[in-house]
Amino acid sequence: MILTRNIKTFFTENSKQTQKLGEMLAKEIKSDNIVCLEGNLGTGKTTFAQGFLKGLGVRGPYTSPTFVILKYYKSRKLKTINIFHIDAYRVSAKDILNLGWQEIVARKDNIIIIEWADRIKKIIPRRSIWIKFQWLSENKRKIIFKP
Repeated sequence: MILTRNIKTFFTENSKQTQKLGEMLAKEIKSDNIVCLEGNLGTGKTTFAQGFLKGLGVRGPYTSPTFVILKYYKSRKLKTINIFHIDAYRVSAKDILNLGWQEIVARKDNIIIIEWADRIKKIIPRRSIWIKFQWLSENKRKIIFKP
């Protein structure tokens, strides 16, 4: 991955920068990728996910699937790719498994982005990309791409 090959830590100073970072990652993502976002409330996971979805060519508005748990999108750019946006804040790994997780991760034409991924870590494949978000101040965030 070009974006994270040399730089592992990013700092953003507003939501537009956080979204732009998500957009940049999306441009490097191919199908069969799982992007796992972790961090406390208000650290920028949803903002990053919005940029990521935009970068994949998904039509907005982009809202976190906090209450519906999973949203499905098709890309305007990547016609053959399925995009799943999952929010694991209110659920367990068992709940995600019951939503068809095994079938979703098995398909090579899927891209999956998961907010609160650390809550369901035991079912996430090793090939996943992990990104940790840290709140530094009201506007400043530290975003770490983990190997």
